[in-house]
Amino acid sequence: MLDTVGDWERKYAHVTRVNQHNVLRRMLRWLWEEHGAPKLDTYVPRLTGVRPRNVTATRDEIETILNAAPPEMRLWLLLCSDLGMRSGTAVRISPHAYREDRKEFSFTTKKGAHQTLPVTAEIETILKTCDPQSTLPYVTQLRKLKTANHGRPMRNASVNVFQLRKEFATLRATLGITKRIVPHDLRRSTAVALYRQTRDLRLVQSLLGHRTMQSTIWYLDHDLEPVPIANLEAIKKPFIAWRKETKSA
Repeated sequence: MLDTVGDWERKYAHVTRVNQHNVLRRMLRWLWEEHGAPKLDTYVPRLTGVRPRNVTATRDEIETILNAAPPEMRLWLLLCSDLGMRSGTAVRISPHAYREDRKEFSFTTKKGAHQTLPVTAEIETILKTCDPQSTLPYVTQLRKLKTANHGRPMRNASVNVFQLRKEFATLRATLGITKRIVPHDLRRSTAVALYRQTRDLRLVQSLLGHRTMQSTIWYLDHDLEPVPIANLEAIKKPFIAWRKETKSA
């Protein structure tokens, strides 16, 4: 079994190898403790955890891509950037999740948490061009509308997230953007921008739909600034004043 560890190094991404090594180590430890098998878990290498991507897109880069994107991709990217949606959620979001009276989306995240997000003015304008009674996702509706207007068959108009990611990469290269931006980086860019503007981690957590604050910090830990010395000195001032009063008394 341990001979296969080397194969993992070649076949899988780092995050997968980390998970596999951890599972193998626990399994070998259990066999040793419960069944008297040889103690082999110490031979499994300990890999460092995977750090989150820290790539963010500038406003100019986002606008350049949005202006060149076809309608369905533009909506998809706006959902990722303006609302901070996951790319998979954005491609599946449909009229049943949109409350037009409140101008907000209400849906369940991939982790099973309920999330409500207000829509921006531009997204609201695009949604008005779609059929509110349709069961199809908005992105697919826009793709079908485009193919119908161009007189092409509509049977291949359904859209999935993997297809859009490839089209996004092609568009980014065509525009000459050398930074390796992926759609998920737009979600991260919005989270970082919101944190910089508000310094409110709870607000960022609400936007991203995270169940735990640790997941939110995982997004932002590369952007956290060092604590200014002035803040630490300010914390001490009330105590110093109180100590002086106590001594004088």
